[in-house]
Amino acid sequence: MNRIAAPLLRIASSGALFLALAAAFFLLIGRHPLTLIAQIVDASVGSGYALSESLVRATPILLCALATAVPARAGLVSVGAEGQLYFGALVGTGFVLAQLQASTLLPGMLIAGMVGGALWAALPALLRIGLAVNETISTLLLNYVASLLVVWVVFGPWKNPASQGWPATAEFPPPALPPTWFDSRIHLGLWLGIAAAIGLHLVLTRTRWGLALDVIRGNPRVARLAGLDARRWMLATMLVGGSLAGLAGILETASIQGRLQANLSAGAGFSGFLVAWLAGNDCLRIIPLAFLVGALLAAGDGIQMLADVPSSVTLVAQGLLFVAVLFVDGWRRTRGIGTRP
Repeated sequence: MNRIAAPLLRIASSGALFLALAAAFFLLIGRHPLTLIAQIVDASVGSGYALSESLVRATPILLCALATAVPARAGLVSVGAEGQLYFGALVGTGFVLAQLQASTLLPGMLIAGMVGGALWAALPALLRIGLAVNETISTLLLNYVASLLVVWVVFGPWKNPASQGWPATAEFPPPALPPTWFDSRIHLGLWLGIAAAIGLHLVLTRTRWGLALDVIRGNPRVARLAGLDARRWMLATMLVGGSLAGLAGILETASIQGRLQANLSAGAGFSGFLVAWLAGNDCLRIIPLAFLVGALLAAGDGIQMLADVPSSVTLVAQGLLFVAVLFVDGWRRTRGIGTRP
């Protein structure tokens, strides 16, 4: 099967199974599948406001999906974008609260967020390189550590005394707020995420660095004979991925909340992991799939009013989407039909 038909068949098979599972679930809760699907579509893209909110939800998911996909090109299974997002938001907020010069506040804040995410990604990378600790387990556990660190600072040393008991830092000053577009909450992160996806696609598919990662992932023995240091490449990809997740964290904090709060992520890191798997770790495919998942999640509030069902219905639908992709991939592998790119 050629390289174009295989991913198309994979997407079509996963989509068909997802629709079947979703229809069964909607019937189970007493809703007509076609009607509820139409209401979800209307709540996600049925108006200019709905579309803009879907793009807002998709933005951190896009960056976190890239944070998962880049290490995957070196053969790593990182589930740590959520923690890297939180730690990037923490470090970026610390930069803002230090009240440095206003002229450098926004770029400095973004760079600080990226550095924070990269540092948090370096921990599991070094554990993998130095002690052979499984990066999937270490990144998953570090997610909870990072989120609890944020909880600690917003309830403790960074809590704004004027917030009337609400656990949050002081509001960010205007020079630290990224620009928005179209009289909506669409912010700088969307354009940075799209640019990063296109740039990474070119690097990973058209340069010798991308070829080196393909060799390391596909045949470690050949990589050693070619003089490629797999450990260095693993560390590099984790740092790049972590910086993207950290960027998502500080942009979400500054653009959407305007201050650091405990529940800043809304599961964007885990949704990004799902999107990366859906896309087969292909950076260009991640763009539309991040929007699909973001729109599905953004529809949650809308269908509470349109269909009188809990917003958690969309979370269940997201889980069913993941199940469908994993099932199709497993079925294809057991029959030797194809493997992940």
